[in-house]
Amino acid sequence: MEIRALDISEANSYIKRILINDPILDNLKVKGEISNFKVHSSGNVYLSLKDENSKLNCVIFKSNYNKNLDLDNGTNVVAKGYISVYERDGAYQLYINEIEIEGIGNLHIEFNKLKEKLNKEGLFDPKYKKAIPKMPSSIGVVTSPTGAVIRDIINVIKRRFPKVNIKLYPVNVQGSKSKDDICEGIRFFNNIENVDTIIVGRGGGSIEELWSFNEEDVAREIFKSKIPIISAVGHETDFTICDFVSDMRAPTPSAAAELATPSIDEINYKLINIKNRISKSLTNQINIDEYKLMTTFDKINSYLESYIIKDKIIQLDKIYDKITFGVENNLKFKIEKLVNTGAVLHNLSPLATMDRGYSILQKDGDVVKSANDLKVDEKVDIVLKDGSINCTIDNIKVDEV
Repeated sequence: MEIRALDISEANSYIKRILINDPILDNLKVKGEISNFKVHSSGNVYLSLKDENSKLNCVIFKSNYNKNLDLDNGTNVVAKGYISVYERDGAYQLYINEIEIEGIGNLHIEFNKLKEKLNKEGLFDPKYKKAIPKMPSSIGVVTSPTGAVIRDIINVIKRRFPKVNIKLYPVNVQGSKSKDDICEGIRFFNNIENVDTIIVGRGGGSIEELWSFNEEDVAREIFKSKIPIISAVGHETDFTICDFVSDMRAPTPSAAAELATPSIDEINYKLINIKNRISKSLTNQINIDEYKLMTTFDKINSYLESYIIKDKIIQLDKIYDKITFGVENNLKFKIEKLVNTGAVLHNLSPLATMDRGYSILQKDGDVVKSANDLKVDEKVDIVLKDGSINCTIDNIKVDEV
């Protein structure tokens, strides 16, 4: 007889009934370390319990979850419940009714020991944190070449600041080789010195999957880096040693890309504001300087009018007085000299001789100088001091020489 083919839902339902009816699986008690711990918005809790070799997915419904237990990744617990199948996914899981804390997981103990050790050595000290460049020209990324992390980083950087060069150093982010890969990537960028910022990161995962970023070698390599490093490991609730020693911790790889780059839109907005402020400031300064200049000109004109011009007027008056005085003195001197010269000339003139009782004999208007120039019966004029006499010559006597 041929067996009928079951639908997947029928098969999952059948398996579920078998599991529920199993007396051991229906009342199962297990112990293990919590990983992938998550409280859903509904209030239900999803987690995994693991040991060195295996992992079991679990769920705690809201009604059975005791918040006072403060459960978290790495906590060792003892859980009691039943195994059943989530029919939609065909996945079996432990539905926990009761849970008790057994102790802290080994990885968390190792994590806390290393954290305390490095903290005492000063690797987490803020004074050693390097500033992340605000305007990088190139960013190095140490992560897996596949997966969402590198794509998210590239998308965010190209959207925010397209001019940045992105240089990927591909590494394994989990597994035996991952620790050495990560260290080599950090050393590579520091030796080449061709990037301004380094982003070290990976996506979320359990503490085991993130453990490469809790390795002491990785922490010390990050601390030695001359280039600022942003840690972007896991989700916002995940913390690694890498986060504490890096120069900046980002909650996600996408957030790391945002922290590493400025927004081109914000830069343009700021530049426009700066331009407007400078323009306004220059305009105000020009107005102020123009006012100062006009005020200075007014003061100069007022000073010229009040002091310099008036002083020059006074100086001109004094120069005028000096010239006038000089001219008057010179004129007076010339007059006196002329008078004296006139007096001398007067004394030498015939008129002065006539004042002393002498007269002048003229014939036809000419002065007669010799008796030989006259004839008897000629008419002559005798010029006296106060008049003249017309005469006729009757006799001429010539002295013998």
